[in-house]
Amino acid sequence: MKISVELTLSPLQDDFEPPIKAFIKKLRASGLNVMENPLSTQVYGDYDEVMALLKTEIKDVFEMMEIGLLYMKIVKSDRHDYEPDF
Repeated sequence: MKISVELTLSPLQDDFEPPIKAFIKKLRASGLNVMENPLSTQVYGDYDEVMALLKTEIKDVFEMMEIGLLYMKIVKSDRHDYEPDF
């Protein structure tokens, strides 16, 4: 089953950039389809592969932060090629 996941990582600390950059670099290195914009990062692929990656990488990035939030949305379909028609 294919899924699309949108992630927004928000470290609640003064030095917030290093955890975000490390998280995105690990997602990029996964071989999955990863797209970014200024507000979020999207990961597309097979459910089991995406969730296995996120399980590991979310734990790693949480260990880098003192306090932080991660917003995640999951859609049951691969939406990487979505283009609005309006």
